[in-house]
Amino acid sequence: MQNLDVISVNIWQILISLANLTILFFIVKKFLYGPVKKVLKQRQDEIDVHYSAAKQAEDEALKNKEQYETALMGAKDEADTIIKTAAETAKRRSETITLEAEEKASRILRQAEQDAILEREKAADSIKREIVEVSSELSKKLIEREINTDDHKALIDSFIEEIGEGNE
Repeated sequence: MQNLDVISVNIWQILISLANLTILFFIVKKFLYGPVKKVLKQRQDEIDVHYSAAKQAEDEALKNKEQYETALMGAKDEADTIIKTAAETAKRRSETITLEAEEKASRILRQAEQDAILEREKAADSIKREIVEVSSELSKKLIEREINTDDHKALIDSFIEEIGEGNE
């Protein structure tokens, strides 16, 4: 029977073990489970805060990206406008310079024409004076002497020679 005592079940020991287990369970629950749960809750809250901050950062980054793209498009438009304005200004300036050059060339041509006309008039006046001088010289010589045909030819030839020498 001794062998049966070892194998036998003692109800009091089972009840005491159950009571110890229950007491141990309540002690662990009171002193260990609550603080562990509290620490886990704090960690979860911190994780939630980090996720929230990350989400806000992502939203802000997307917003900044949109603003950057908008500003970039605005800068491109502004650059296009500046280039277009510069091209128009250069074209107007080119047209102005061309018109001024044409006006200056026109003035120079008019001045040259006027100078040519004045030179022509001076030359005509000079020729008229020479003709008058020659005529007066011829008249003097005719008056001084009577001329026959041979004398007349000789007088004209000498007059022509004098004119040729005067022009040289």
